[in-house]
Amino acid sequence: MTLSRPAVLSGNMLKIIGAVFMVCDHIGMILFPELRILRILGRIAFPIFAFLIAEGCRYTKNKLRYLLTLFLCGVVCQTVYYFYGGSLQMCIFVTFSLSVLNIYALQLFKNTIFSDASPVKKILSVLPFIATLCGTWGLNMVLDIDYGFFGCILPVFAAILHTPKNYSSKAFDFLDRIPFHVLMTAIGLILLAIRWKGTQVYAPLAIPFLLLYSGKRGKLKMKYFFYIFYPAHLVLIELVGMVIYM
Repeated sequence: MTLSRPAVLSGNMLKIIGAVFMVCDHIGMILFPELRILRILGRIAFPIFAFLIAEGCRYTKNKLRYLLTLFLCGVVCQTVYYFYGGSLQMCIFVTFSLSVLNIYALQLFKNTIFSDASPVKKILSVLPFIATLCGTWGLNMVLDIDYGFFGCILPVFAAILHTPKNYSSKAFDFLDRIPFHVLMTAIGLILLAIRWKGTQVYAPLAIPFLLLYSGKRGKLKMKYFFYIFYPAHLVLIELVGMVIYM
């Protein structure tokens, strides 16, 4: 059985689309809060980047570097946020760092379950995943983390049906496809919308873009695009705001 769909957007193209909607969101938040349409359009950005985080966890050749890059970007942005505006809200890099930790724990669990490991090792392999989920929940109870708990685990929903390492079956081969990954992402988005309400209910507008994903990275090397673009565009918008409202 095949799932026919147009697959025309590479990972790079999705990043660019996500960046455009992210700019709309932050322009609406910082410069024109009265234009609600900008915040609505901005809700498309987070699901796209969350989906790509799951893809990054799947294909990265250096898991530790991938996690540390996100975490260090979070530390830098958080430091700037605090000294510039006294904000203690945890930025999106902190959210995605927790996402990656949960996905790695999920990968460990699935890889162990579908291996020749002993029954005891298979049972114990679920403990890191439970620990990361509980830790993520606990941190969200004491810290103001961007998009909250359900935002942190949205990339986990996108990664649930990824085939375990060194394992193959008809069931996994059938389910490990973009439409099903998008379906799981949609479920996560529904939970996120129920939790946050407001303009967050428009986040599923990202689904059509995700369904057009080809599963390929694209020709351009945009590995560090998001790490640079995110803080850079915020600084630029803040500077424009200072000029307009000075």
